Amino acid sequence: MADHQKELLDLTQRLLDSIAAGDWETYASLCDPSLTCFEPETKGHIVEGMQFHKFYFENTHGKSLRAETIVDPRVLLLGDDGAVVCYVRLVQRKDSDGRDVTHRFQETRVWKRAGGEWKHVHFHRSTED
Repeated sequence: MADHQKELLDLTQRLLDSIAAGDWETYASLCDPSLTCFEPETKGHIVEGMQFHKFYFENTHGKSLRAETIVDPRVLLLGDDGAVVCYVRLVQRKDSDGRDVTHRFQETRVWKRAGGEWKHVHFHRSTED
């Protein structure tokens, strides 16, 4: 795997780990301030900026142990300064009854490099199956 592909997969895993840990500082450092997204929580609308995501970090993340796993990743480099990372995301956690549960999402993340640093600029996350 090319160096940029491994770097982008590592950054994507770091991003997911920051979500699982409720680590807003790390998440924000990896994202461009104008981040856009489509995800189940946006109810079909595109959302721009970080405030929408910060709400979830402040109110729901980090309250239970969970693991984030990237499965079957694909990295498409768009020249030297752009990339698309697609994968299946498995989220493992305990439910309210203490049982282990796994949720699955299909995700696409877009990264852009500026000044030698990769920033997460857009994502699309499917609804769970």
